[in-house]
Amino acid sequence: MTPDTIFVYGTLRRDANSEMHQLLTKYAEFVSDATYQGKLYKVDDYPGAVPSDNPNDVVQGEVYLLHQADAVLPFLDQYEEFGPEFPEPNEYIRLKQSIALKNGCPITAWVYVYNRSIENLELIKSANFIQTVL
Repeated sequence: MTPDTIFVYGTLRRDANSEMHQLLTKYAEFVSDATYQGKLYKVDDYPGAVPSDNPNDVVQGEVYLLHQADAVLPFLDQYEEFGPEFPEPNEYIRLKQSIALKNGCPITAWVYVYNRSIENLELIKSANFIQTVL
């Protein structure tokens, strides 16, 4: 069985200094900076990533190895408003996606993908939410 990994690109990143990042670090360890082939949008005071067919579109983020995926994923699902208890369509959906680690190695990791219309959202051109916030 392959270990569960998660790619985070917004408020769960180290430099975001959020309570949910602290929870993530209790159940996971940082693996590498990484990228996801997608576009990043400003939803509110948090971002939303959507997949892209263009290999030049990359979202900057981090990969974590989940030591207790069954324990932490339900908390992260609640945080990301993913699940049957939230209005349809959920704001995010959790999908296994292809991720490129900083060294170029591809892996498959969980990603919370934005699941609503991006029509009126601002594109984060740097593709790095942390740079936009700091």
